[in-house]
This record gives sequence, C-alpha cells and structure tokens, in this order.
Amino acid sequence: MKPGIHPAYGHVVFRDRAGDFAFLTRSTLTSDRTVEWEDGRIYPVVDVEISSASHPFYTGTARVLDTAGRVERFERRYGRSGGRR
Repeated sequence: MKPGIHPAYGHVVFRDRAGDFAFLTRSTLTSDRTVEWEDGRIYPVVDVEISSASHPFYTGTARVLDTAGRVERFERRYGRSGGRR
C-alpha cells in the first residue's frame, strides 16, 4: 500500500437514535461530536437513523406483504388488459 493516500482508520462509536443502542467499532468515518464510552475513553460518535436494534427485519416486527393478493386486487379494480403481451 502506498503511504499517505488512505484515510485514517480508528475507533468510532455508532449510535442508533431510534433504538437506544450503540456499538464501538473501527471505521474511516469521523465526526466532530464525541462520547465517553464504557471504558472511560472518549471516541468520535456517528449517529445513524437505523441499525439492527431498530430495523423491523432484525427485531422480528417485519410484515410479510401479500404480493399475489395485491396483484389480484389491482386486476379486479382496473381489469385485465387484453392488449399487449
């Protein structure tokens, strides 16, 4: 690797605003805001809108859409076009 062309890779706290969840990892992202972590050190913090703690797929609150029922309802409402195929 060439020296001086890669961004700094350091510890960053990612904090989920919706799920009251945070985790410490390493990243090239930086931030002006900081937070004191559980180990007593201060790290830059990046706020994210959604994470595994708040995403419906991971929390088990995801709904399965009935796509076949939606197509049938559309065809009933607007009729099947016998035109192009």
